[in-house]
Amino acid sequence: MYENHKQPLAKKGVFAKRLFLNGALCALLLCFSLGLGILGYHALEGLSWIDALLNASMILGGMGPVNPVRTVGGKLFASFYALYSGVILLASVGILMTPIFHRFLHRFHLAEDK
Repeated sequence: MYENHKQPLAKKGVFAKRLFLNGALCALLLCFSLGLGILGYHALEGLSWIDALLNASMILGGMGPVNPVRTVGGKLFASFYALYSGVILLASVGILMTPIFHRFLHRFHLAEDK
């Protein structure tokens, strides 16, 4: 997918395409995760769709829940969804930063060889 250290630095168009594809992958991952949270809060806590969206968005963004969780199923879901959201946040940052970090390291390596 990426060029190795013996190949020249990718052109700006290739780099832009990589950024776009990684951004799209990240957006899909976040949309899936948000949908999972919305469905969980709606089904297990009985929240309205808009309240479920608010709670899922706040947890996925790292802020914490808005509505109090009352049921045992809701509490279990909220616990696992919060842990899942932390991992997804880190993974999405990694996915977004991969092309930038690779380009930086590749350019640094090419400069070192000269």
